[in-house]
Amino acid sequence: MAKAHINETNLLLEAAEGNERSFTELFYWYYKPLGRFVFKMTDSQEITEEIVQDAFVKIWLRRETLKHIDSFGAYMFAICRNETFAAMKKIAAEKVFRTDFEKYLSVEGEIDLLDNPTEEYRAMIIAAVARLPAQQQKVYTMSRYDRLKYEEIAAHLGITVVTVKKHIQLAVQFIHKDVASKRLNAGLILVLTTPLILR
Repeated sequence: MAKAHINETNLLLEAAEGNERSFTELFYWYYKPLGRFVFKMTDSQEITEEIVQDAFVKIWLRRETLKHIDSFGAYMFAICRNETFAAMKKIAAEKVFRTDFEKYLSVEGEIDLLDNPTEEYRAMIIAAVARLPAQQQKVYTMSRYDRLKYEEIAAHLGITVVTVKKHIQLAVQFIHKDVASKRLNAGLILVLTTPLILR
């Protein structure tokens, strides 16, 4: 336990200085546990993913504060809990429940991308996906958004699982390169393109 704590402390200090690898390691440590935690309250995969992704993006954007955090896990769980309560309260107030959280957010009007960097980054990724070759786009969308398994995608499109994996690999490479060219941090690309698998 002591070693783990020391390791996390080092990762926080390094991430605070802009070390993307350390931030990525923290992301992988906590992404699924946070997802399961939020999902228990939202019962929605889409809303859960949005909340957890947004939490990590916000943390990276103010990463210099990480050096002052004693327990990253407790800190992130608190952020996600508060964000979840706020999201569910807003949904209840509007009497709207949509599985697509972005559609829900648009109920109160267009989102100002300049004031919402998370949405700006996500918009870049969506634009990159739209520029993929047709088959790559179809396979990536079925995996990333429809959450189909490779075997299911292969059966649906009449292609092999190996081909599905290749399409996704090429799609992810293109998206990373396309978005990185717009100076989006590699750590944020990872956060916004990693699907949340709870099972």
